[in-house]
Amino acid sequence: MTSNWIGVWTLYEREVRRFVKVYAQTLIAPVVTTLLFLAVFALAVGPDRGEIGGVPFIEFLAPGLVMMAVAQNAFANTSSSIVISKIQGNIVDTLTPPLTAHELTLAFALGGATRGIVVGILTMLAMAPFAGIGVAHPGFALFHLVAASLLLSLIGIAGGIWSEKFDHIAAVTNFVVTPLAFLSGTFYSLDHLPEAFVRIALANPLFYMIDGFRYGLIGYADGGLTAGIWVLVGANAALWFACWRMFQTGYKLKA
Repeated sequence: MTSNWIGVWTLYEREVRRFVKVYAQTLIAPVVTTLLFLAVFALAVGPDRGEIGGVPFIEFLAPGLVMMAVAQNAFANTSSSIVISKIQGNIVDTLTPPLTAHELTLAFALGGATRGIVVGILTMLAMAPFAGIGVAHPGFALFHLVAASLLLSLIGIAGGIWSEKFDHIAAVTNFVVTPLAFLSGTFYSLDHLPEAFVRIALANPLFYMIDGFRYGLIGYADGGLTAGIWVLVGANAALWFACWRMFQTGYKLKA
């Protein structure tokens, strides 16, 4: 048995062209929104917030805001693609070609991850003059950027397959993705939380993607870096299996 790499590349290219064609909405708008978040915190908090772990608050905040933009856009790319195809009735055009469940998962996941990575890089470049962030550990920064993009892309696939209309995917966004993102240590350090909330944060996989990425940029981390890598690898593997199984069985895709 051989893999249909031409089919995988074609589907991946379609997913990339979807967001590149409307780049003002899919690439530029997230950067502007993230800069507005940064500006609000910079103006509202200012230098009075002090430092966290020896790092100025704005520099501490910036990596988390970048990862939130990455997460939202990687998720949006795959979820919207699948939901639109299901509503318009042309999902059959994706399922009919000789692509295995693994190949479908790979193409969709890489398409969403690509958007997340591009948004992350653009956001970092736009933030650098204002937040003063650098790259303290390039390997950690790159790994967590890719792992986070893939993680949310896979969540988007699962959410898109489960959803039957836009209200359903909005529910996944509002009740799963957004709470996990906001409760992942973006705006605060675990040192400032009660012990019970620290346990909750450590159970959130999005905490590890932000914490590891923050360490990659500014050299500060709240949690265990090795444990965070394993959590992200495990979460991606579990989600990959779930998405593969959905495509394999035709869950909510085939009549």
